[in-house]
Amino acid sequence: MDIKFDYTNLFRHSKMEKGVSKEQFKSEKELCEIAKNLFAAKKSTDPLGFCELPDQSVEHILAYIKKIENRFDTMVVLGIGGSALGNKAVYKAIKTQKKLKQLYVYDNVCPYFWDEILTTINPEKTIFNVISKSGTTAETSASFMFIIDYLKKNFPADYKDRLIITTDKEKGFLRKIVETEGFQGFIVPDNVGGRFSVLTDVGLVSSAFVRIDIKGLLAGAKAMRKHCDEQDIMKNPAMIIALSHILYMQAGKNISVMMPYCNALYDMADWYRQIWGESLGKRYSLDGKEVCVGQTPVQALGTTDQHSQVQLYVEGPKDKIFTFVMVENFKKDYTIPNIFTDRKEVNYLCGKPFSALLNAECLATELALTEVGNPNLMIKMKEISEENIGAFIYLYEAATAFAGYMLNINPLDQPGVEAGKIATYALMNKEGFDTEREKIKKYIENKDNQGDILCID
Repeated sequence: MDIKFDYTNLFRHSKMEKGVSKEQFKSEKELCEIAKNLFAAKKSTDPLGFCELPDQSVEHILAYIKKIENRFDTMVVLGIGGSALGNKAVYKAIKTQKKLKQLYVYDNVCPYFWDEILTTINPEKTIFNVISKSGTTAETSASFMFIIDYLKKNFPADYKDRLIITTDKEKGFLRKIVETEGFQGFIVPDNVGGRFSVLTDVGLVSSAFVRIDIKGLLAGAKAMRKHCDEQDIMKNPAMIIALSHILYMQAGKNISVMMPYCNALYDMADWYRQIWGESLGKRYSLDGKEVCVGQTPVQALGTTDQHSQVQLYVEGPKDKIFTFVMVENFKKDYTIPNIFTDRKEVNYLCGKPFSALLNAECLATELALTEVGNPNLMIKMKEISEENIGAFIYLYEAATAFAGYMLNINPLDQPGVEAGKIATYALMNKEGFDTEREKIKKYIENKDNQGDILCID
């Protein structure tokens, strides 16, 4: 693991009218202690098992992958949310470093998406991995039903060899399917929540299949865990992230922007967007009070979003805190040719690598935001590697948990998501949701009769 964590620009300086001073930051020991104590206490009762994942054995995964590695060159993951985003993020990051097999993640029920995948893959060489803890998530259930029918029709003799099911160890619809029909099964652990599950079978199976070093991912997470266990606040990167974001949120900075300067890390920002938003956006505190807290996470991409969002970030409302992610050494790089050397408009670029331009733009944006008083921090990876990606994942899982307990909310549940699931069940006429269905029917009727609807022909 080789990561630099630069938090210099988090603290109030001459250009920042309102900000957190380093002295104030250091004085928040009580809040940090509360978070640490809650974290320790909840380990035995809530799904905080991500802390133990760096120590797990992955031999069961590697043994299975060895059996199928010569038969399939593509995997399609059928999952959504925590069963999808981590898989995509790790794959996109590492595929820039080495030649990998193909991975597609079907995480939306849009029929155009299905058509895109089915017309792209070679079905003969494709294995499907259905991931759902409960086994009843509507989107994943629909995908599972579709693909098992597809496989039975197209590969009747060996369809069971072409489907993996990753679900609860003991209960649920999908676990019953594994046990009664003989599909290869993997486990979503009881003590690890979905959005924290990328370093479980949920994410490691697909990573191992495409030839990512999953032991390297866990080694990086283990190395980062040591830093996140530091008692000194100023030496604990997860605590610094959590505390700075909470203090600035309380000061009115309700938006957290993560902006990697590397296309390969854009999906890591997408993964962050879920874990931060779903974990911290809560209506009620741990003691039952209505608090309606949360910080809106936004993903951006340098340099692309310097030409779309940075104008807002520099001159717009001072309601944001920023995280830059930079890569120092690119395994693959290209040099700008020495042409137009006589034209001063562009000759300053001649002979320079694209990575130098990219990282200069990152520093330029950091300077521009700092100059107008926006707090920001920088995470620098020496290179993209399994160890650094594993470390990054663990860092933000720990930071998210700490931030939740600083806010005195449960960072591990998602009641707002569950409400949407229930409404979907009712709309799709699932048995047992008659009361919800009547409420929705009245809502639609009122909207049709009294709503403000403009029909454009």
